Amino acid sequence: MQIESLFEHGTGVLNEDYLLMEDNIFGVFDGATSLSPNTYEHGYTGGFLASNLAGEEFRKNGGSMQELAEKANLRIRKGMTERNVNMSNKKNLWSTCAAVVRIKGNQMEWAQIGDCRIICVYEDGNFEFLCNSPDHDKETLTMWKKVGPTAESSIGVALHDQISKVRCRMNLDYGVFNGEPEAINFLNTGTHDLTGVRNILLFTDGLLMPNENPCKERDYSEQVSLFRQSGLKGLRDQIRSIEATDVNCCTYPRFKTHDDIAAIAIAI
Repeated sequence: MQIESLFEHGTGVLNEDYLLMEDNIFGVFDGATSLSPNTYEHGYTGGFLASNLAGEEFRKNGGSMQELAEKANLRIRKGMTERNVNMSNKKNLWSTCAAVVRIKGNQMEWAQIGDCRIICVYEDGNFEFLCNSPDHDKETLTMWKKVGPTAESSIGVALHDQISKVRCRMNLDYGVFNGEPEAINFLNTGTHDLTGVRNILLFTDGLLMPNENPCKERDYSEQVSLFRQSGLKGLRDQIRSIEATDVNCCTYPRFKTHDDIAAIAIAI
């Protein structure tokens, strides 16, 4: 196997993603920006702690993917308990999405929750997702497309109530690791034969091509084509250059000019 990776801080206060590469297990974790102003040791946010605690649990690589996921979710809950987080309000919960694969011979085990992606790219150029990722931000970004150009504040301020509403639907409408037992109901796991697979891509949404129409289903063909031509770094450069033309995040609706990136490309 040949491994290419990216781990880059976006325009937030700190990088809330986490990158896992340990022996035969690989993963990306995307901590959600906290709606609570609380920070913890070293100024860490809930999103940072969620992604790092979950990633560290998977790094131990003991047990099935289901078991690792359950341990990761419990570890987040324990972390919140230790820091006296009020867990009765969903807006206070630390949360992270995740995509993890473990390779054994010609087989791959995988686990996914939230909007981190796993793509298999085949030798003939075709590609497939191992599971569908929920687009729980579609409504919010569609609203921002309409009001953003005339808004006097950032999306986080202008659409605070909408963002809070979506966050409160965690593990009801969509899944994330956030310490709630219900998270495991939204966990996707499986195995995949690697015959004919050229690359396995795992990435957080900082590596998504900017999208002008959030209400339309995303087309990943350009993204995969750019990766095949230029690798992760070439894809990153194209994404960042487009985002730099739209610092107010209105033409291509999103939450930050540049989101954090955690990405891994495994060449079989």
